[in-house]
Formats: sequence, C-alpha cells, structure tokens
Amino acid sequence: MEAAPESLQQGRGLVLVRRQPPAQKGLLERLKARLWQSCTCSVPRAWALVQSLVPATRWLREYRPREDLAGDVMSGLVIGIILVPQAIAYSLLAGLQPIYSLYTSFFANLIYFLMGTSRHVNVGIFSLLCLMVGQVVDRELQLAGFDPSQDGLGPQGNSSTLNSSTTSLVLGPPGCGRDCHAIRVATALTLVAGIYQVLMGVLRLGFVSTYLSQPLLDGFAMGASVTILTSQLRHMLGVRVPRHQGPGMVISTWLSLLRSLAQANLCDVATSAVCLAVLLAAKELSDRCRHRLKVPLPTELLVIVVATLVSHFGQLHRRFGSSVAGDIPTGFVAPQAPDPRLMQRVALDAVSLALVSSAFSISLAEMFARSHGYSVRANQELLAVGCCNVLPAFFHCFATSAALSKSLVKTATGCRTQLSSVVSAAVVLLVLLVLAPLFWDLQRSVLACIIVVSLRGALRKVRGLPRLWRLSPADALVWVATAATCVLVTTEAGLLAGVLLSLLSLAGRTQRPRAALLARIGDSAFYEDATEFEGLVPQPGVQVFRFAGPLYYANKDFFLRSLYSLTGLDAGRSAATRREPGSEMGVGEGEPVDGKDLGSVTSRARLVPMVTGFHTVVIDCAPLLFLDVAGMATLKDLRRDYWALGVTLLLACCNPSVRDALKRGGFLGEDQGPEDEQLFPSVHSAVEAARARRGELVVPDSAL
Repeated sequence: MEAAPESLQQGRGLVLVRRQPPAQKGLLERLKARLWQSCTCSVPRAWALVQSLVPATRWLREYRPREDLAGDVMSGLVIGIILVPQAIAYSLLAGLQPIYSLYTSFFANLIYFLMGTSRHVNVGIFSLLCLMVGQVVDRELQLAGFDPSQDGLGPQGNSSTLNSSTTSLVLGPPGCGRDCHAIRVATALTLVAGIYQVLMGVLRLGFVSTYLSQPLLDGFAMGASVTILTSQLRHMLGVRVPRHQGPGMVISTWLSLLRSLAQANLCDVATSAVCLAVLLAAKELSDRCRHRLKVPLPTELLVIVVATLVSHFGQLHRRFGSSVAGDIPTGFVAPQAPDPRLMQRVALDAVSLALVSSAFSISLAEMFARSHGYSVRANQELLAVGCCNVLPAFFHCFATSAALSKSLVKTATGCRTQLSSVVSAAVVLLVLLVLAPLFWDLQRSVLACIIVVSLRGALRKVRGLPRLWRLSPADALVWVATAATCVLVTTEAGLLAGVLLSLLSLAGRTQRPRAALLARIGDSAFYEDATEFEGLVPQPGVQVFRFAGPLYYANKDFFLRSLYSLTGLDAGRSAATRREPGSEMGVGEGEPVDGKDLGSVTSRARLVPMVTGFHTVVIDCAPLLFLDVAGMATLKDLRRDYWALGVTLLLACCNPSVRDALKRGGFLGEDQGPEDEQLFPSVHSAVEAARARRGELVVPDSAL
C-alpha cells in the first residue's frame, strides 16, 4: 500500500508509514445496507436466528451422553433437593405463599435451559431479589388496606381482613384477599423487570451491567444480607412486629424486636437455636471436607424433614402456638395476566430489580465461563434472564436471577451442560404434584434459620474489607457506602448510592491523575519519575512531563496547574504579561507559581529560556487515553504561550486515537511544521530532537 505523504524517508532513520484508511461509506448507505441485511429472509438466516435466540437447539445436537449425562443428572438432583427447602424458605422474604416459590424455581430452570449460554449457572430464586420483591409487596399491601405484618404463610394466611387504620381501597377483583393481592403485585413487578431486561438484550445493552463494579455488588450483598437477617429475626423469635417500610427500616425493626422480646415464643426460640447449630456445623463440616465429599450434604432437606416430623407428632402449633407453613396446594394454578394498573405503580421499582438481576446473572455467567474455558454472550444472557421473568409472570411466579451458591454446587457435583436444569425442574415438579402438602406442619422458624444460614457467604465478605482498603481506598469507600446505605436507608437507595459513588470515583481518578517530571535512567533511552526513583539524570534544557490520564474538560485546569507547578513557570500568566503593551516585566519578583518561587525577573529579556532553565517541554502522551475539544484547546493555548516565551512544546508516544484527534483539531496544521517535528515515537527521540535544535551535543543511540 502506498505511503502517506507525511511518511516519506527524510534521512533520519526509519520512518513509520501509515496505511491509507479504506474509503468510508456514508451514514445513509450504511443504514440502507444494515436494513437490507436485516429484512432479507432465507431458511439459513431464519435457522441461525433461532439458534441464536435458543442456544439449546445448537448444543443439544452436540450433546455427548456418555461423557455428560451422569454429571448432569447428579448435579440436577442435588440442586433440585436444595431448591425445595430454599424455595419454601424464601417465600418468607417475598411475603408470598411457598407454592409460588416452587412455581418460580420450576419455570426458571426450564426457560434458562433453552435460552441460557452458561453451562454452570443456576437461575432461580435469589435471596436479594426476594427481599426487594417483598419490600414492594409489603408497601402495596399496606396501600391496599391489608396489614403487612400478617404473613402469607400459615393456616390463616389468605385472610382478607383489612387494616382498619388504612382507608385505601383494595386494588383487585372481588374476593381477592391478602395472598391474592400479594402475588398480583409480585407478578406485575416481575413482568415489568423482565420487559426491561428483554429490551436491554434486544438493544445490545449487556455492557450496562459492567458499570456495577464488584465492590459495589459485594457491598450491596452485605447490606441486603443484614436487612434479610433483620427481617427473619421475628420468625426465629416467634414474635409479631410491624413490617416497617421506607428509610430506617432495619433500625425500626430492631427497636420493635427489642420491645417485643418479652413476648418471644419459647418453642420457636428453642427450635431456631437447634436448627442454627445443626446447619452451621454442617456447613463448616462441608467446607472442610468439600474435597472428599463428591456430593454436598443435603443438610437443609434433612433439617426440614426432621423438623416437620417433630412439629407434626409434637403438635407444636396447637400446643405452643408455633407458626407453621400451613397448606401448600398441589398442581398448577391457571395462568393469569398481570394487572396493568399495578405494572404502572411498580414500574420504577422494577428498574433496580432488573439491574441487580442482570448484573449478578451476567457476572456469574462470565466468571464460570472463564474458569471452564468457554464463552457466554452477555446480551443473550439478558434475553434469557428477561424471559425467565416475562413468561413465568403469567404463571404466578416472581423475579429470578443467577445464584452463586447453587451455581457453585452445580459445578462441584459435575455439571457439564444446561441439561441439569431440566433434572432440577423435574425434582421441583415432583414436589409440586405430590409432596407439597407434607410440609403443612413445618415451622416458620426453621425456614428463617435456613435463610439466615444461606447468608453466611455474603456476611463473610466483610473480612475482605481491610485488604480491599489496602488495594484501593476508593473501592473500599464504595463498598462501605453501598452497604451502609442499604442498612440505614433502603436497598434501592443503597444501589443508587453505590452507582453514583462508583461513577464519582471514576471521574475523580481521571480528574486528578498523577503528574510528574521525568528524568533519564542512566545512559538508556528510558525515562521515569524523578521523585520516585533515585539516580536519574535530568536532561539540561528539557522538561519531560507525564500526565497519567486523559485530557478533557474536567481536568484541563489540573493539567495546567500541575505542569506550571512542576516546571516552575506559569506560561499562561508570563505570556500574557509579555503581550501587554509597554510591559517591561515578565514575571515579578517573588511571584509564586502554585507554591513555587520563580525568583526575581526584572526585564523582558530575562524571560528567555536561559533564565527559566529550559528551552523545551516534552509531554509524554503514553498515558493520555483521549482528548476532547477542551483538551485540544488547552494544548493549543499551551503551545502558543510557550512559543511567546521562546519555549518549544513537543509531544511523544501519542497513541493513534490521540494523533487523529490532534490532526482533526488543527494542532498539526501545515503552518506548524511537519508532523514528525512535533510528534515523536518515544520520549528519548523527542529529547534528542530538542537538544539537536539547540545545537547541543547528542549521543546517538548506536553509541549507547
């Protein structure tokens, strides 16, 4: 390919030859081509679209039963056994009947089997999402006139008794009681969140979830876990306290618990103590022996079976007033479309729900894909999780997401493909059709203990906070602020605070990056920070400046202040003084430049580089990621001011995007001289060129 005119040989060694870019089509032509490609229909294109939207149609044809079936069946059975007690327990968080949690687990596993791209992620009920759903459900129940402190579980869970202190009307069909209205709110919220996720997938917005950083997600998980723990204490103690809403919910709940501590149910307290001891001991044993155990211990299922038998034969509900799960019907309820009026009311709540669900699902899918050597598609994951919310919302299900704990169990038990989700769904289906009524006598305190023990991993994240502080104080601050806001205000406010603080932290890092003057490392061609390393050799008459960040509107003033302070010359002020008519002074006696005294300068002649101590400023642009219009104007003004003072400004190590921006912005105009006299491939070549222009002795690289 022919060389560009500015890249011809000029007798100074090798010259970089830029390729001529291909001719770009106009915007209208590109849009027409894209539209024609999208509207063109053929059998191969239709089949490729089906395979893209339903990846199971692709990988099922390549399934290897001999190698994969045993691991998929084993992991599916284990996950199904874990799902049943967790589904029943997490219904407490969502304020819904246990049957709806089982519906959610069943449909989510089937849909993700068809549409998911991760082989190891388990999509289903997730404690943080259950908490967020439960908070919206409680608020809407209170607005509808129901008593939020009355739980949906229990023999009288579906009572339609209204809160006499509330005058709001019930939003629903006649005869729709508390549980009926609760699931209507949950399905409306789930459908709206799923629509958001599907739209994000269609619009290729999978990258949005990457803005929820890992410290933010860890802090959110920690704060939400404290909120979940607080909400389950009333079940573990067997006391009835109001379900507080809004800011300060955690603190208000703790105060209510302390006031009601004298009315604690001793049977529930004793049951909770025993269950916590057994579950925690079993978890610790499983962690220590996980390399020896091929299958994790189904501790939750064993605890539920034993506790149900003890409660049934001991008649704990009748004799001691212990709260139990109550009737769990079998079979499926007829599908029903969510209420559009409720969808409008919860549209804003669904935004945070959709973001949290998407962020956890995509991050877990990418994490397992990296560790097992395959790839996932973030946009398809959004579509899969969105469909796991949209379609089941018509079948009385609520929001789902990928869950780390169950995904780790799938991996540990030999999961090879998404087929294990079908096995898990079959286990849940067996419970739905046959075994659900057997849990009538299960105490709610047992379910609360299962939820609390499942938070162990999230609560342990606080141990990594000191290490995170040593690595990055800004990330640690995001972690603490997110967790604290979740606990002290609300989970939605915590998520919003974390996102805003993360963005502010990112902006702060680019707004005040590190700036330094560089000096030469001995006789080499490399330069480093003179304040950080000893024994470096400053180049006489040349100041080498490094700005470790982009140059844009938010940090242009900091860029100039740093440069003026480190070089000891306020070029803008000095050049303006020289341009004043009749001015005899360049820089006044004792005039400081950002804390540095430039000394006495009494005449215009003393503004020449011999007085300032340098005749050239070289800017190391290697860390300069990009330039905007304000950054370009800053460089132009800086060059003009230095030119007025007799100082040359050179740029080194510019990346292609910065070079193109300099060309488009007119910094490299023809009136400024050839490009290779202003831009240099290295700092050393720029320093040599500067010294050669002044007639100083330059040692060639071949002599080094």
